[in-house]
Amino acid sequence: CCFELTDFGTHAAVSVVTKGDSDDANGCNIESNSAWLQVCRVGNNFAFHYSADGTNFYMMRYFHLPSKPIIKVGLLAQAPSGNGGKRIYEHLSIEHKTVKNIRSGK
Repeated sequence: CCFELTDFGTHAAVSVVTKGDSDDANGCNIESNSAWLQVCRVGNNFAFHYSADGTNFYMMRYFHLPSKPIIKVGLLAQAPSGNGGKRIYEHLSIEHKTVKNIRSGK
């Protein structure tokens, strides 16, 4: 689940999922220089969400990925070309809470 500067000079909510091979799916453009990202897991089902204001979140991607019961998460900043830039991470939280599984109704 990423927020990146695209090859077109826009900022976008982007996702990459690796199941043997990795894909790269550009999402919608975001007009500001910041975004809120959210990852939600129910069993082996994951959902990525983004927000431009930190209040209204929209689904970027929903997928199934066989995983162990406990996974590691973290943050990464990269600049594959150019001089990079300044990254600021704020309001980071990792929570264990119940969410509704839309498919099963649980």
